[in-house]
Amino acid sequence: MSAKMLEAARPTGDVAPMFRRRLLAGTVGLIALWAAPAAAAQPTRPPEERPLCPPEPPTAAPAPPAGANLPEVETIVCREEVEKDVPPLGADDPALGQPLESIAEFEQRLRASEAQAGDIAPTADPELAVPLPPLNQFDVREVELAQPEPDRAAAEIRYQVRVEGLEAADGATDIALRDQFDDLSALRSGRAANEAQLSARLTEDSELLLRILQAEGWYDAAVRTRIDRPSGPDSQSTAAVLLVSPGERYRIGSIAIQADPTVPANLISDTLALQPGEPIVAQRVQGAEANIAVTLPQNGYPFATVGQRDVLLDPETRLGDYVLPVTVGPRARFGGIRTTGDLAFDTRHIGVLARFDQGELYDSRDVDDLRQALVATGLFSTVAVAPERSGQLNPDGTEQVTLLVTQDAGPPRTLAASAGYGTGQGFRVEGSWTHRNLLPPEGALIASVVAGTQELGASAIFRRSNAGRRDRTFQAGVEALRSNYDAFEALTGRLFARLSYDSTPIWRKPITWGIGAEVLGTVEKDYNLARSGRRDRKFLIGSLIGQLGLDRTDSLLDPTRGFRAQILAQPEAALGGGFNPYFRSQLDGSAYYPFGDSIVLAGRARIGTILNVDRFDLAPSRRFYGGGGGSVRGFAYQQLGPKDPEGDPLGGLSLVEGAAEVRYRFGDYGVVGFVDVGQVYDRRVPTFDDLRAGVGIGARYYTSFGPMRIDVATPLGRRQGESRLNIYISIGQAF
Repeated sequence: MSAKMLEAARPTGDVAPMFRRRLLAGTVGLIALWAAPAAAAQPTRPPEERPLCPPEPPTAAPAPPAGANLPEVETIVCREEVEKDVPPLGADDPALGQPLESIAEFEQRLRASEAQAGDIAPTADPELAVPLPPLNQFDVREVELAQPEPDRAAAEIRYQVRVEGLEAADGATDIALRDQFDDLSALRSGRAANEAQLSARLTEDSELLLRILQAEGWYDAAVRTRIDRPSGPDSQSTAAVLLVSPGERYRIGSIAIQADPTVPANLISDTLALQPGEPIVAQRVQGAEANIAVTLPQNGYPFATVGQRDVLLDPETRLGDYVLPVTVGPRARFGGIRTTGDLAFDTRHIGVLARFDQGELYDSRDVDDLRQALVATGLFSTVAVAPERSGQLNPDGTEQVTLLVTQDAGPPRTLAASAGYGTGQGFRVEGSWTHRNLLPPEGALIASVVAGTQELGASAIFRRSNAGRRDRTFQAGVEALRSNYDAFEALTGRLFARLSYDSTPIWRKPITWGIGAEVLGTVEKDYNLARSGRRDRKFLIGSLIGQLGLDRTDSLLDPTRGFRAQILAQPEAALGGGFNPYFRSQLDGSAYYPFGDSIVLAGRARIGTILNVDRFDLAPSRRFYGGGGGSVRGFAYQQLGPKDPEGDPLGGLSLVEGAAEVRYRFGDYGVVGFVDVGQVYDRRVPTFDDLRAGVGIGARYYTSFGPMRIDVATPLGRRQGESRLNIYISIGQAF
């Protein structure tokens, strides 16, 4: 029945009393039939024999709505007829006429009767007799029943993993697909809390296998999973199985590059290392696109961007048509430099650091090099270099690009400390305070002190880095030092200045040089053979310094291939009792040859000489000495060469040294075996006789700034007074 039909059937207005009257009459009739069966059994009088009911008094019913025509309603059962035919309530049973008892009284009477009948035993718990609380006060908290602790060991599943069908695909790639899957698999633990967890891991690993296969070109691959349950109680035979159907591998069909023309015309196509017919491998595709993004800025296109690739796969031919959009942007040349932010120095000094000239074709490698040089100054918290368009065109149609350098100057002051130990040198601690930009640009003041078992001193040095040219350094300073070695004791004051062009970790130069001058006054104890004892002697020395270096190695601090050579020339003069010139010179060379990726064979040689002076006329601190971590390991510091009757070194006028190392590296650690030889002579030219040797082993720990080393060595043919073991600790390789 529809809602409208239900609405139409609903009584409304004054029709409702009529329905109530009919309902009442029908109900009373039913009660009469139920309550008086005897009366109901009597024959019903015909309608003509029924007494007429008196008319009902009028009721105050509301008037019917206007226009409503209600039918006449005949009274079905009148009151007199009901009273006559229906016997009064309680006529047969007086209890029916009594008022009803309460529910509490009824329940109490029911329990008493059941207890008397013996149906249930009366409860001893008084709480059961307490009346129930109202519903709005009833506590509906859930009752937690104590449960026994589950047996986790029994519930745990141990399983094996089987991958079936991957062999064909695995043999067709350059990488091991199974190894890649094993490294990333959620199943690799071999244990699961329950079968639901094992099933979830299987689903996850099936998706992983699909991703691995699709990344290698199998786009139609399918992976099904199942769990092989054990037939017996041994749970270790459970197997998680992945069934692989690689399908046919997709290959590159056609290659289309959507880009504006470039100079040269084939710049992009030659850079994109993809060829039609090769498998669609995600890593190769991404690498080829990254190569374009790198090569274009290196060849004059600073604003080039690589768009989103589109590969249309054809399931019938198993080919994919590759489309790559590239936004080339304008071809550009270096223009000016603009800087902003918290400045450490101006654009003029930035131009000194740049290794390109205005008007050169833009190359992002030069921009990266400038950024590294700015970072290497140590003056910035952060610094950024980025090209920006100027809109100015050059005669050849290229656009001038301005480099925007955003500076954020950092704290200019630094405190530093270092410590070291060497046999013969003892412990040595050095601390320094530096203001790196006291006189901009890059004019630093360095104050340092050194304290050790055999040294005590202080110095103040002014250093201007990148002085008019990148990596050209000017230094001038004053130094006071007290030394107490077995070879000599000295109290020295020194003034010096030096200009040099040196290699740095970010830019190693094939040729380096340095020139300088110094004046020093020193009071030193020297052994006087004529007087058989050490006496204080005073020296005033002036010196010029010239240095030239050649570097063909692959690293400044840890070379593995190539060679180096350096020559030092120092014309000096003793100024105390007139002008007595002499000439110091030294030649160093080293070479490095790798064997595989882990072993390097290294060797070095040194030869030095002092001409036009006798040893006694030369200050002890200016003579040659041998032995120590930077000389001949296996001997204490300065202990090689001629000695006085008391066994202390005298120094010499010439020396020769050599060393060979086998360096083995594994990860961040390394082991070194070495042999060093050398000797110091009292003649001006080394004679190469009586060479002494030391052998040893060392350990290396490789850091980002170079290896840390510790070497232990012993002399061969050890003589009286020589140490059996000598230890050397430092930063960087021995050579």
